Amino acid sequence: MAKIVTFGEIMLRLSPPDHEVILQSPVFEATFGGAEANVAVSLANLGEDVSYVTAVPANVLGDAMVREVRKFGVCTRHIRRSGERLGIYFTEKGACMRPSKVVYDRAHSSIADVKPGDFDWDAIFDGVEWFHVTGITPAIAKGTAEVTIEAVKKCKEKGITVSCDLNFRKKLWKWGKSAPEVMGEIVQYADLAIGNEEDCQHSLGIQADIDVTKGELDVEQYKKLTDKVLKAFPNLERIAITLRESHSADDNDWSAVLADRENFYVSRKYPIRDIVDRVGGGDSFAAGLIYGLRNLSSPKEALEFAVAFSALKHTIPGDFNYASKEDAFTLMKGDVSGRVQR
Repeated sequence: MAKIVTFGEIMLRLSPPDHEVILQSPVFEATFGGAEANVAVSLANLGEDVSYVTAVPANVLGDAMVREVRKFGVCTRHIRRSGERLGIYFTEKGACMRPSKVVYDRAHSSIADVKPGDFDWDAIFDGVEWFHVTGITPAIAKGTAEVTIEAVKKCKEKGITVSCDLNFRKKLWKWGKSAPEVMGEIVQYADLAIGNEEDCQHSLGIQADIDVTKGELDVEQYKKLTDKVLKAFPNLERIAITLRESHSADDNDWSAVLADRENFYVSRKYPIRDIVDRVGGGDSFAAGLIYGLRNLSSPKEALEFAVAFSALKHTIPGDFNYASKEDAFTLMKGDVSGRVQR
């Protein structure tokens, strides 16, 4: 029986080889990815019992997606088979001063057509302790926003912990309501919020005096930002914010902060050079933090685990994080040598 449930869209990911731009050569590498699926896979790899809920078409692409997620040990029994198409996204990896780019082809995907009542949340949440959603799913369509709200309300009825990764996606918020209107309601039912400084500003409308383009971030400004969010949402127990100091597409410094109503924790900073793939890094942080808060001895240790686990994701191609908890614990202890382990 699953103890954790995630809900959201999974897509077919098409990426040109190495660092080519899209259609530089007529070749794409095909994998699957999506924020909530990424979190589910990471949690399964960390040993958690997790179920992933989504909607995908009843065709060979939907079948392949279910097989792919199931192979990690993720429960797929509540995946809805409906609609006509699986969403697609194209991504090209940046290099030096050229940024990574994402192009969506997900209009009218299976999940975009869902509506309240399509998922049996009483059955899905039977025995569940934790539910994870993001700001991506409610951005897709009015129906997905309503279903997300339906789910988090059911969680509050059942006493299930809710985490919400704010995940602002400007290209998706086109169906009518603004992100702060919708996300403000969803976060009212959350216990843990996760995001970066731009997510807080665009998803919640809470401003911060932070310039992410200068390559070095002021931790004190993040303390002020977490204070504002916790004040605006009295229901929240904690908020975590990732700090990405981007010197170039290949060269980032990676850390995070975690605040509750008494403490403000700052993690170790990891210099990540020659990034292999940064897509899914934030999802790995969310999964690592959920795992840490459920299993480790303190919020500070949970934060350090989440940052180490997500730092490792930057070394792995594709959306999914194949790193193990042992890899993360080794990195937490200070071993950044990358030496061969025999």
